[in-house]
Amino acid sequence: MLRGLALATLIANVAIVVTGGAVRLTGSGLGCPTWPSCTDASLTPTREYAAHGIIEFTNRQLTFVLSAVVLATLVAAILARRQVRLAVLVAASIPAQAVLGGITVLTHLNPWTVAAHFLLSMLIIAAAFALWWRLREDPDGSPGAGTGTGVAGSAALRTAGWVVAALTAAVLAVGTVVTGSGPHAGDKGATHRIGFDPGAVSQLHADLVMLLIGVSVGLAVLARAAGAPSRLHRAGWLLVAVELAQGLIGFVQYFTHVPAVLVGLHMLGACLVWLAALTVLARTPHRPALTAPADARLLTGQRR
Repeated sequence: MLRGLALATLIANVAIVVTGGAVRLTGSGLGCPTWPSCTDASLTPTREYAAHGIIEFTNRQLTFVLSAVVLATLVAAILARRQVRLAVLVAASIPAQAVLGGITVLTHLNPWTVAAHFLLSMLIIAAAFALWWRLREDPDGSPGAGTGTGVAGSAALRTAGWVVAALTAAVLAVGTVVTGSGPHAGDKGATHRIGFDPGAVSQLHADLVMLLIGVSVGLAVLARAAGAPSRLHRAGWLLVAVELAQGLIGFVQYFTHVPAVLVGLHMLGACLVWLAALTVLARTPHRPALTAPADARLLTGQRR
């Protein structure tokens, strides 16, 4: 049950990113202009804000659904005495994200706070993924140990995994700057944009994506050459496939003048790329497999 709840927590955190994007892309970001209530005089949407208020308020209520799932996961982790620290970290991140969301509204969707809101979601997704992965792979929290590669191969693959994760984080961060420089402010009353040329930051974003794809291909090839288990190079090629799909969406989005539907798909794609990169990192070896008789003796406590 705990593993299922951890997976539900991960899915719920991805879903809240997508629904948050829908709020922004429908121009409903200030449908509830205050926080934590919807308006100064009402907790719920008023007729004055009509559909936009309902959309924004509904998204806020989804936070309670997410909180319920996260709380259930925390209780289950405590009762099972497994991965309690990670469960606490995920649980603590929810009120932090809610407060940052409130600041985003109170600053009238300042693009920098909007970017921080999204990036914090990516960190929460990483923590939720780590919780689910450790419960899925190994009860003692040490997935990836003993993968069948040597010392040099393990070190190279681990380094490549971290490079992929870091590049993915950089792509996500620059992507928020692209969004903050583009036309979707999130509400007609939110006019402040990041003062960068959208074309220039889009080119930087595209360059980082191409670099990420190249490194991801290199990792998948290295995994096969190093004799790593097939699940690692399969994860590498899956990451490449997701990156290419996301790049195609971004390419079409740019040349079709950033339609809202494609921006929404791009946000979902960003979450999927992040999860694929985290999977690659989790699949890389933490230490080389035991291959020699002397190594085997270390497991049994025998000494010469």
